[in-house]
Amino acid sequence: MNYDIIVIGSGPGGYVTAIRASQLGFKTAIIEKENLGGICLNWGCIPTKALLKSAQVFHYINHAEDYGLNKVEASFEFPNVIQRSRGVAGKMSKGIEFLMKKNKIDVILGTAKVQKDKKVSVTDTDGKTTEYSASHIIIATGARSRELPNLPQDGKKVIGYRQALSLPEQPKSMIVVGSGAIGVEFADFYNTMGTKVTIVEFMPNIVPVEDEEISKHLEKSLKKSGIDIMTNASVESVDTSVEGVKASVKTANGNITLEADILLSAVGIAANIENIGLEEVGIQTDKGRVLVNEWYETSVPGYYAIGDIIPTQALAHVASAEGITCVEKIKGMHVEKIDYGNIPGCTYCHPEVASVGLTEKQAKEKGYEIKVGKFPLSASGKATANGNTDGFIKVIFDAKYGEWLGCHMIGEGVTDMVAEAVVARKLETTGHEIIKSIHPHPTVSEAIMEAAAAAYGEVIHI
Repeated sequence: MNYDIIVIGSGPGGYVTAIRASQLGFKTAIIEKENLGGICLNWGCIPTKALLKSAQVFHYINHAEDYGLNKVEASFEFPNVIQRSRGVAGKMSKGIEFLMKKNKIDVILGTAKVQKDKKVSVTDTDGKTTEYSASHIIIATGARSRELPNLPQDGKKVIGYRQALSLPEQPKSMIVVGSGAIGVEFADFYNTMGTKVTIVEFMPNIVPVEDEEISKHLEKSLKKSGIDIMTNASVESVDTSVEGVKASVKTANGNITLEADILLSAVGIAANIENIGLEEVGIQTDKGRVLVNEWYETSVPGYYAIGDIIPTQALAHVASAEGITCVEKIKGMHVEKIDYGNIPGCTYCHPEVASVGLTEKQAKEKGYEIKVGKFPLSASGKATANGNTDGFIKVIFDAKYGEWLGCHMIGEGVTDMVAEAVVARKLETTGHEIIKSIHPHPTVSEAIMEAAAAAYGEVIHI
């Protein structure tokens, strides 16, 4: 029962950490209380993308005439769409199970609690508790849907993302509270499938972490698709005693009442740090997150934390990178600290949104003299051929040295393109180097080169 490394939680932070630890020669175990792959794989990243793909296919069929094809009357059975999504998640979970066996990682099923002296107790579904020990314990317990006091989730009328992925039948109407990635993606899916959707956002713009021009464009696109959007608004209370829900919404012009079948609360996440032994061991937390140093060590030697439970970006790829960095540092390798200023963010609605680095506002606030270039996808040959010209690429460079400060994209497939900017920024590539890097034609990725050229007054196609 003794290990070199025990990882608690098998999400994209935990299972990646365990695999890298095993590759480095550590005797490794991973503890999971539910399904291998964690929330991201089973109830987040993967199944939501499966739903969005079904919605996209449905949209294409309904717009067959736009591509010179005969019109087809598309229909669907909502449970089948949900079933496909769950099947995709199940297949990926089995893939993680295979990877654990391949890398000789012991999988321990049960609920974990850290103990003093580098021990972990695990209680299985039968109530039996077993104790394990390790030289290093890495906590990667992830997060769950955040509940607001005035929006308690009953799992039926007021739901979180988990229930939104597995509704037994399609609601005719839905209120989505919060317009971050989770809220916007579900709003887009349900709207495309025929549900009447209203988004309520507290901030002045939807997807509020994005560049303001991107936010405004997405709002315009989603409204055009039929979604009602209320910004500078907040849901004060919800009445579930009626058929469906009645939400009292505070706006700049006074309170109004919205009615719908279901309300989806997508107001962020809460870290899973309760009842896992942190207080007993003496591991310090602040504002609901575990405090760590730059190598993810907690306040107690031998205990580490990564992913959504620490005060960094709550993204799957961030958790994976943190886990790899953590175990490589434990191994004694020369490791670079993660650059949290170069983390890409993606929202998989239609049109997609992707970004990395500073927004235009942030760059100005930091005192940079900047060059900004934009290229509309309506001027892209490939986007036009694809029939998806909604969106643009925006790049921001430091005028003095040509440093690529930020890249912001909205359009079909941009989540697959943003990595170019991430790698270029990592390599300290300048704007002129992007312009002189020949991009293949016809591709949508040419728009990045054209946007860079626009920043320097050299754009060709607009």
